[in-house]
Amino acid sequence: MAQEETRAHSKSDKRAAGPRLCFVINNPAFFMSHRLPLALGARDAGFDVHVATMDGPAVAQINEHGLTHHVIPLSRSGGNPLQEVHSIWAMWRLFRQIRPDLIHAVTIKPVLYAGIAARLARVPAYMAAISGLGFLFLDNSRKGVWVRRIVTVLYRLALGHPNSRVIFQNRNDAEVLQQAGAVRSGQIVLIRGSGVDLTAYQAFPEPEGPPVALMVARMLADKGVREFVEAARLAAGQPHGLRWVLAGSPDPGNPASVTEQELLQWQTEGVVTWLGEQHDIAGLYRDCHIAVLPSYREGLPKSLIEAAACGRAVVTTDVPGCRDAITPDVTGLLVPVRDAVALCEAVQRLAGDVELRTTMGRASRELAEEAFDIREVVRRHVALYRELTNTGKA
Repeated sequence: MAQEETRAHSKSDKRAAGPRLCFVINNPAFFMSHRLPLALGARDAGFDVHVATMDGPAVAQINEHGLTHHVIPLSRSGGNPLQEVHSIWAMWRLFRQIRPDLIHAVTIKPVLYAGIAARLARVPAYMAAISGLGFLFLDNSRKGVWVRRIVTVLYRLALGHPNSRVIFQNRNDAEVLQQAGAVRSGQIVLIRGSGVDLTAYQAFPEPEGPPVALMVARMLADKGVREFVEAARLAAGQPHGLRWVLAGSPDPGNPASVTEQELLQWQTEGVVTWLGEQHDIAGLYRDCHIAVLPSYREGLPKSLIEAAACGRAVVTTDVPGCRDAITPDVTGLLVPVRDAVALCEAVQRLAGDVELRTTMGRASRELAEEAFDIREVVRRHVALYRELTNTGKA
């Protein structure tokens, strides 16, 4: 009897609070850096917002914003099938407990596992954010191909919810999953990136001194770290005094991570400056001249839209996601992937041409204002939340 009263009370609270939206994301720090504005925007629009992530220091920050947090078990490696099944079961159990009206899953594992769990728990609506297809879609080894086939089947299961939307950050990723039969055309929504606060990331004049080429990213091989370092070697001794700077930390749980020892060795050699993990990204761009990201594939890299907001010219690779973050030859230059020579030449071209950098920097800020404003990104997401929960006009 007491349990029935608790459930009835919960239902009453849920109706009073408005539709219940639950974000499912692997890392609480990633939620804070990439999805917090969406959660706060949804709350301001009348949604009862919950957040489910792994445990971690950033959970305290989520709670400080007044959001209801739930810890879920997620492994980084995915090497233990029983552990993966347990993650799906834990999500199903959570959804049965809190009874959300809508799940918004972000990053690969949450998209796959929460999508399956949401269907099993009969959650009324589901939204998946595909922020890049990740390492698996770059690995063409025999094992990589085998795992990719399994993941494609999981995508079909996860994204098969009848009342769902799938947000892509670039058209190529949408086409890949559509051709694989994982998404229907009516599900696809294109939103270019997770947005940037244009008041926090402002355009500043370039600093005095030798030009600085800055790469902000996790220190992963598939982000192009090694090509960046090789380009720096090739540029050594040039008269413009170009400096090459890396900002970001290794990710030991990722098979593509470079090691801390490698980074320290490159710095000891004087090839690059490695700053490690940084939090004042706007300050980093204020103190540099050129933003660089030689990644192998992205959804739509947040580091490049932040660079655009700060009015910096960009050099990046001609691959899905990266090319979608710039206007080629207007806000930056595209180079072939895995080509350190071309990367070096493009960065040196900008390093030696102040007028070109300045012109591209102005155009970058204009692009950010037009396409990457966080307020518009929040508005579009809230409209989708309302559409999926039938709580207002989209």
